[in-house]
Amino acid sequence: MVLTIIGLIAGLVGPRLFKKVDQGRVTTATTQIKLLRGAVENLRLDIGRYPTAQEGLSLLNKAPTDPALAPRWRGPYLDEAVPLDPWSHPFQYTLPGRDGQPFALYSLGADGQPGGEGDGADIGVLPAN
Repeated sequence: MVLTIIGLIAGLVGPRLFKKVDQGRVTTATTQIKLLRGAVENLRLDIGRYPTAQEGLSLLNKAPTDPALAPRWRGPYLDEAVPLDPWSHPFQYTLPGRDGQPFALYSLGADGQPGGEGDGADIGVLPAN
């Protein structure tokens, strides 16, 4: 009888708890993207341009190889390596962004695939179509 009651309670509480965890991951991804955007903007102010698609977010921690840009680079712009998103996928950086944004910086969400819905939806400054 006791095990049945515990099973019923777990069946009711479990889905709600997991929904909160998923919402927390979306919030964490949004916050990480805002911090990474700020670091990219600081980099642009120093070197005069955004990272290319090939340089990507690695330019936040590693000086450019271009001898004209290297003296202006004031990094590293992050305390540690570029983090993974809350689902352990790398953040995506492409040029240009949607709606006139100079770059796209986003997470592919829980499913790790472009597009998606709900927790699997892309989060951040999305790429141009």
